[in-house]
Amino acid sequence: MGALNQTRVTEFVFLGLTDNWALEILFFIPFTVTYVLTLLGNVLIVVTIVFTPHLHTPMYFFLSNLSFIDICHSSVTVPKMLEGLLLERKTISFDNCIAQLFFLHLFACAEIFLLTIMAYDRYAAICIPLHYPKVMNLKVCVQLVFALWLGATVHSLVQTFLTIRLPYCGPNIIDSYFCDVPPVIKLACTDTYLTGILIVSNSGTISLTCFLALVASYTAILFSLRKQSAEGRRKALSTCSSHFMVVALFFGPCIFLYTRPDSSFSIDKVVSVFYTVVTPLLNPLIYTLRNEEVKNAMKHLRQRRICS
Repeated sequence: MGALNQTRVTEFVFLGLTDNWALEILFFIPFTVTYVLTLLGNVLIVVTIVFTPHLHTPMYFFLSNLSFIDICHSSVTVPKMLEGLLLERKTISFDNCIAQLFFLHLFACAEIFLLTIMAYDRYAAICIPLHYPKVMNLKVCVQLVFALWLGATVHSLVQTFLTIRLPYCGPNIIDSYFCDVPPVIKLACTDTYLTGILIVSNSGTISLTCFLALVASYTAILFSLRKQSAEGRRKALSTCSSHFMVVALFFGPCIFLYTRPDSSFSIDKVVSVFYTVVTPLLNPLIYTLRNEEVKNAMKHLRQRRICS
């Protein structure tokens, strides 16, 4: 009870990307361009899928959800980071820090679950095509999306509860450019070893379990391709390679950051930038540049707009 009665920290101070303010100002333009392109690219995918009837299939339904999550995921951290790049003293209130932490884990976990569902969708479409319309009908797709948001919410609530139950009464310097569980709990005025173990167990279990499920799905797909025609193999490999590239780009940083005990490395900020800034932009690039259906649908939408 004594620890809980101590003065509570009301704001945190970010150290930012570097300790060189002039260098951070130089970062402002490329990161702003990256964020704007992320928003435009993902919005374009959502609009293309919504207004193109022949793309109203489970794969593109999930892809539009992925783009929506990427918009939200990047918007949780990047605007605050861009603001911080222009300020020498970068602060965030305690309440806003906890809110940022909550939504960061909400959208990150939602993306992990969605990528796992997308892998299962590709497995069902390629390995059991005759049962695919029944296995992945609209009702099932909606239920899966509802389940992923429910699971992500539970995960985020657990992470947030484990963080806010700790007393914060002294240090308030976060060696990062956004609020996340590991750097925040380091500032608690109590031993956080057990809390750290619980947090790593929760995040690590989700990341590794979903990643293994993804690997199993794609392994099964690769084995099933031996029975496909040459054209079928080409199309399946083209689709799955895009999915797997997104999986590798997202899960790599997740596993690196959230499956190890309370420790930090000098490369953590670089990995975090890739995870929060770059990956949400790469997703629309990968899916549009490697997907002829999406590119053709975008062309048709543009032509319809010009004609109208």
